[in-house]
Amino acid sequence: MIQITGLSKAYGERVLLDSVTWTVGDGDRVGLCGPNGAGKTTLLRMLAGLEEPDAGQIVLPSGTTIGYLPQDGLEHAGRTLLEEASLAFAPLLDMRDEIARIEQALADPALPDGEHERLLVRYHDLTEAYRLGEGHTIEQRVTQILEGLGFSRDAFDRPAETFSGGWQMRIALAKLLLQRPTLLLLDEPTNHLDLEARNWLEDYLSSYPHAVVLVSHDRHFLDAVVTRIADLSLRTITDYVGNYSRYLRAREADLDRLRKAKQEQDEEIARMRAFIDRFRYKATKAAQVQSRIKMLERIVPIEVPPERKRVHFTFPACPKSGRTVLELRDVTKRYGDLTVLDRISLHIERGDRIALVAPNGAGKSTLMRMLAGAEPPDSGERHLGHQVVMQYFAQDEANRLPPDATVYQVMETESSVTMVPAIRNILGGFLFSGDDIYKRCGVLSGGERTRLAVARMLLKPANTLLLDEPTNHLDLDSKDVLLEALEDFGGTLIFVSHDRYFVERLATKIVVVGNGSVEVYPGTYEQFLWSRQERELAAAAPAGAAGRQPARVAGSPERREQGAAATPSEPVPGPRVGGPEERRRRREQQRRERRIAQIEEQIAERERIIKELEQQMAAKGFYDDRAAAEALIARHRALMWEVGDLMQQWEDLQTADLPD
Repeated sequence: MIQITGLSKAYGERVLLDSVTWTVGDGDRVGLCGPNGAGKTTLLRMLAGLEEPDAGQIVLPSGTTIGYLPQDGLEHAGRTLLEEASLAFAPLLDMRDEIARIEQALADPALPDGEHERLLVRYHDLTEAYRLGEGHTIEQRVTQILEGLGFSRDAFDRPAETFSGGWQMRIALAKLLLQRPTLLLLDEPTNHLDLEARNWLEDYLSSYPHAVVLVSHDRHFLDAVVTRIADLSLRTITDYVGNYSRYLRAREADLDRLRKAKQEQDEEIARMRAFIDRFRYKATKAAQVQSRIKMLERIVPIEVPPERKRVHFTFPACPKSGRTVLELRDVTKRYGDLTVLDRISLHIERGDRIALVAPNGAGKSTLMRMLAGAEPPDSGERHLGHQVVMQYFAQDEANRLPPDATVYQVMETESSVTMVPAIRNILGGFLFSGDDIYKRCGVLSGGERTRLAVARMLLKPANTLLLDEPTNHLDLDSKDVLLEALEDFGGTLIFVSHDRYFVERLATKIVVVGNGSVEVYPGTYEQFLWSRQERELAAAAPAGAAGRQPARVAGSPERREQGAAATPSEPVPGPRVGGPEERRRRREQQRRERRIAQIEEQIAERERIIKELEQQMAAKGFYDDRAAAEALIARHRALMWEVGDLMQQWEDLQTADLPD
């Protein structure tokens, strides 16, 4: 258990933590929440040993290993991706190298008997430690983590320095997950992950065997991963058992009680002061007055966190567009030898709320630019519907803000006369308050520029919105402002977002981009995941054994060949989804089945190697070379131990009950 006692931290007059006592148990998955500037990143850095507290102490159990992922700033160079990720197993790799050197030395016939015996003992110790560390699975584990985080096999041999900043953070995250530290500290781990990688990371962290403390602005991620929320506000930490949604309800109930207690305390203080003022100069009441003065001095004022500003906003009115909003016909887009879009067709109607989904680099932003008319296709046609008023929020929208203009001037310039009174309200919802509105754009941080660019978008009338990752760098409160505005938006919405909660609340149609094509799935993101899982199960089942066929969806090759419209007449059936507990049990079952399949593959591979070794051991003259024979026997013994361990894991998984 990690124990924090009397922890204090301040920067000048700004106190972040004041005599905080807090614990994290092994296996806890804790989400750090709180307003911006409350000290979440500072606390992570102190736990990682990168910053010292002003007072108090952090006590870690002996043998604790710490892995810390910052928000940004990490770079890797000098090795390939595979080599860099494999450094997570540096001790095991050193063992493997030493084992190879000993094997080479043992093959030397001139080796003295004493040295031979010493090397055999060392060889046995190393092979046993290597086996216990599962050194024979290093490549498999590295491949699993890298592919889960979105790296393709083709990228494994690329130099690490050729990857961009977002992918650099993925490399750092991969190394941490491979090291499996007993205390894993993650500061915004989903910032640079697409939806597929986020879903994978959710599953991975949900079964992580050690303590995890993380900061995230992704509500769905917090709900899926954490078992506890630590609310960091008013210079202290308050624990809430459960996920983020449960925390919100419990915190609101606590705040209601706190406000009521504060009101009662204020009323009592007012009564005491009124009594003191009334009878201060009456000798007969002097004792009672002094008693109340002392009582006032002993009262500790109840402090209530400031209410988080709830801004509700609706887009300015705009005439409706025609029924057909946008249409792409046989559009192709290439960059050199790379074909990103290959003769795709897409039909978008008024009222569609479409999420573009794909791994990073698959062509989502390219398709968005084609739809917005910001970039012409190499071939094919784009047709804009009748009376379409479009607003396009590009990925680099924040970099287009005029550097010399103030925050308020940017908003004022884009606003119609009727929207000017709403400017300060909108800015407050995106965390610009007080003198912040007079800051020049050139001095704003990346996150502040993104918030301003999103706020500016809300002032412009439009009936069609194309938004490319508008939620990047937004905190949870700012996301809520944008989400509520988009939920009330009555026009057509096409967007890219890596925030699962955002996608699930908004999308009624999913467009999957990849391999030069697009496929349209009518329904929510959860229904899309269910449909895809059904297809994968049907494809993996033996012929005639599946008993069902996957539903055909719009955008499939059959529909594209027929030139059919994107929206099918029959919707894809919805997922058979129960409550949160049922979904959790299903995820646990799927993880267990995947692990069983992996273990079966490992057992089969080791048994194949054992069979080959036994054939060598049965060959005539095997024991003529004593050193080689002993090395082979040790290898055979290690593999037999491995198979025994794997069989035990397999039996445990087969007989284990799922959690209730």
